[in-house]
Amino acid sequence: MFHVYILKCKDGSFYTGHTDNLETRLAQHQHAYFSQCYTAKRLPVTLAFQAAFETREQALGVEKQIKGWSRSKKQALIRDDWLEIARLSKQKRNVVRLLIPKA
Repeated sequence: MFHVYILKCKDGSFYTGHTDNLETRLAQHQHAYFSQCYTAKRLPVTLAFQAAFETREQALGVEKQIKGWSRSKKQALIRDDWLEIARLSKQKRNVVRLLIPKA
């Protein structure tokens, strides 16, 4: 199982990543395990969103997609507000809902 996650940092910014061990990766973020990581100087962080996928390729694809989104779209995703995501999309006709299973 692979996870895509969004962390909300102390400064209000978001960090998006993927992992095969969410609990361990969150602990690494919280303790600045990788000192050069974006979150290391923005602690504490809180888990704002996560979704599970069967393959790393799926998770990586969704991570890349989310990283390209505006802050507003990320906030809508965190709220599970797909109408707002569609409204914020530049090409409304081509919006495809990610295959994110409900937790």
